[in-house]
Amino acid sequence: MITVLLWSGFIVFIILMLVLDLMVFQRKEHEISVKEALVWTLFWILLSLAFNIGIYFYMDATYAMEFLTGYLIEKALSVDNIFVFIIIFAYFGIAPRYQHKVLFWGILGAIVMRAVFILAGVAIIQKIHWVIYVLGVFLVYIGIRMALQKEREFNPEKNLVLRVFNKIYPVDHAYTGGRFFIKRAGRIVATPLFVVLLVIESTDIVFAVDSIPAILSITLHPFIVFTSNIFAILGLRALYFAVSGIMKLFVYLNYGLSLILVFVGVKMLIADFYKIPVSIALSAVGGILAISIILSLVFPQKKENAR
Repeated sequence: MITVLLWSGFIVFIILMLVLDLMVFQRKEHEISVKEALVWTLFWILLSLAFNIGIYFYMDATYAMEFLTGYLIEKALSVDNIFVFIIIFAYFGIAPRYQHKVLFWGILGAIVMRAVFILAGVAIIQKIHWVIYVLGVFLVYIGIRMALQKEREFNPEKNLVLRVFNKIYPVDHAYTGGRFFIKRAGRIVATPLFVVLLVIESTDIVFAVDSIPAILSITLHPFIVFTSNIFAILGLRALYFAVSGIMKLFVYLNYGLSLILVFVGVKMLIADFYKIPVSIALSAVGGILAISIILSLVFPQKKENAR
């Protein structure tokens, strides 16, 4: 009964926050300022910490540390999402005033997909234990590849979802405000804004493949994995508008993210021989993020490494 109440209560909370955001706070399409984005970013961080405190008192300290560690990992990896979102919006020429709408519906879809991935991932690892080694190797590989990646490129012609959609449904390439669909010659056609939404949704699947195994290295408790992941996602829109203009300043952050992925991958690989305490994992993740940000601010002159 308690588990049912926890899940149902959190799902109701998510729905209320999304409805409040869409119907009240962002009812009018407008370009979100850095100040507004920072306020919302702070709001989501404080809300996440308040929820973490609730876990501490309602469940226990171990679960609270697992939530915080998972939240930091997902929040850090979400920064990589922002890099790609910037490229996608720039490629399609989406006006800033419409970007929030696309991100809102994109995140709504991401929540559903993450829920499916998380529940499936936990079930698979619990039933087929050796999968944890596969995920561990995969995370180490992704971490190394991210560190060696010179620059991010976006090639829409390689996006399978977009290619299939263009073949089966008509697209009007003229922008019509912030609408996803319009009526042309008596038929409903998609706008470029909906195409961008599809690209972001399909891109998030790739992000989920990276991030879900990372948090599963910290805990297999479905509620902790899901809530920490969702809180990081819910704050992604605000974080995007808050830092999209200054991302190039953090030239070493990508290496920090790479090291985090390698760390959690190794943690998975050695889990049967040595379980790294959650407190150490939390300190490692927080320390890596802090060091990479500090180095980026202290040595900003190395622009050739900027992403």
